[in-house]
Amino acid sequence: MSKDSTVITERAGKATTKGERKAAKREALQARKAEERKKRKKRKGGKRPSTPPPFTAATADKYELYQLAVQSADLDVKFLDSTYRSIRGQGPRHLREDFCGTSLLCCEWVKLGAEYTAEGYDLDPEPLEWGRENNHSKIGADAERIELHLADAREEGERLADVRIAQNFSYWIFRERAELLDYFRRARAGLGDDGIFVIDLYGGTESNEEMTEDRKIEEGFTYIWDQDCYYPGSGEFRCFIHFHFRDGSKMKRAFAYEWRFWNLPELKDLLREAGFSKVTPYFEGEDPDDPEEGNGEFSPDERGENCESWIAYLVSEK
Repeated sequence: MSKDSTVITERAGKATTKGERKAAKREALQARKAEERKKRKKRKGGKRPSTPPPFTAATADKYELYQLAVQSADLDVKFLDSTYRSIRGQGPRHLREDFCGTSLLCCEWVKLGAEYTAEGYDLDPEPLEWGRENNHSKIGADAERIELHLADAREEGERLADVRIAQNFSYWIFRERAELLDYFRRARAGLGDDGIFVIDLYGGTESNEEMTEDRKIEEGFTYIWDQDCYYPGSGEFRCFIHFHFRDGSKMKRAFAYEWRFWNLPELKDLLREAGFSKVTPYFEGEDPDDPEEGNGEFSPDERGENCESWIAYLVSEK
């Protein structure tokens, strides 16, 4: 799950319940992303490709569905590159992506220019191989500047990173405080002198409620985020991703997560304890035309807004 969200057809100004307001806010962000993709296609010109056959549970690939429904690698890379430049006054070069999965973000990173390199770490060979076959194959010679490692994200890298990331709340797999602190210390040790470590997180009054939310994806299927179980005493948090299709077929529990729900102040304290010199939250700003909607732009904000659902980055400077 990354920027996992609800979308319904009503806009935020018409929504009445908390769930509907949350859904409508996120629908707007999804619509903006879709519009940006359409604009990029127009700038490229040429004929539109023929419409692919509709997805079904029998024919769909779960990794493709995940990338379409959850990830916005181009926007993440834009944020990482611009944030590093604003902090350091120069451009980054080397990215390390922990828990990289299909390494989509690595691919987007090296597309920024010939001087950009990336390495990804993951313990699961299946998404790594899928990424090589389906993502690396699409970027030509740029893929030669990516190194993938079938290894624990806590392992030492081949080189020090300018930017190191753990996206999609993947580090929530560490459910003990000492374990997460150890990972953060290792992440800091793997940075260059001017390096930054960036993680994303989510929260809000509905963030750990036991509930399901659905979002229609423009490519022709429905994404369902299932917050199956949360235990407040331990922070244990079990979630699933399901996909439903137009023909009525379903792909249940395509992805499963056994996490601990970490809140922002806890994470800030741990990162400082790990030795980072500065830890800054970046929250999404409001749409000036509708305060119920986000604008897709993230900026430093030490306090944030108490709403039903929010997404943030934590940027830690070595």
